Amino acid sequence: MSNKQQAASYDLAGKVAVVTGGGRDIGRACALNLAHFGAAVAINYHSSSTGADSAAADITAAGGKAFALQGDMTSAGDVAGLINKTVATFGGSIDILVHVTGGLVARKTLAEMGIDHWEHVMALNATSFMRTAQAVLPHMKNGGSIIGLASQAGRDGGGPGATAYAASKGAVMTFTRGLAKELGPDIRVNSVCPGMIDTDFHNTFTKPEVRTHVANITPLKREGTSQDVANVVTYLASDQAAFITGANIDINGGMLFS
Repeated sequence: MSNKQQAASYDLAGKVAVVTGGGRDIGRACALNLAHFGAAVAINYHSSSTGADSAAADITAAGGKAFALQGDMTSAGDVAGLINKTVATFGGSIDILVHVTGGLVARKTLAEMGIDHWEHVMALNATSFMRTAQAVLPHMKNGGSIIGLASQAGRDGGGPGATAYAASKGAVMTFTRGLAKELGPDIRVNSVCPGMIDTDFHNTFTKPEVRTHVANITPLKREGTSQDVANVVTYLASDQAAFITGANIDINGGMLFS
């Protein structure tokens, strides 16, 4: 397939996308990729202002449309502010939601875990997805696409001290399936389940020797990249994925077959 044919297959010109958690790594790559194929992009960030602002500047410099806005996606008010600004800036409707907001927060065993940690992780990963999807829905046209970020941890339970994170990502996966039934045939809902991706997440929470071991036993013999995930997200956002909904798609180099 030629580059011209490939670009045409992901024609997002005239579409409006919201990317939460878009200031770094996977979220930033998704924002840039969607804009590359023509979408106007609202980039939410919580603390990664440099990455979000530079992504919006890069998109604008290339002739696209984008803005970056700080907000906490566990806050109903901040979610509403993001969606309202998107609608006001880009013209009244939203075609694509990519919800990347989330995190492990800290590794805690059940014995170490307080209820505050459990509820915070659930709110950050699962409730934020529900809030954002709910806020987008009144503005989403038929043919819209909602894409969540689950995790391989939602399938295999995660690593040591990650039970709250794994449970929250399992909730994202189940919410994806249920919402696909509820919103079809007008709107498609899918999520992706990244495995070992080279991001700040693993820089913070995974030992280097563990990352090397996982890469070595993965059939593709490497960690994934944020761009690997963004490529699949862009496909799911496009009309090329018109018959895919309710799916939780693995991106793990063959580490786990579901």
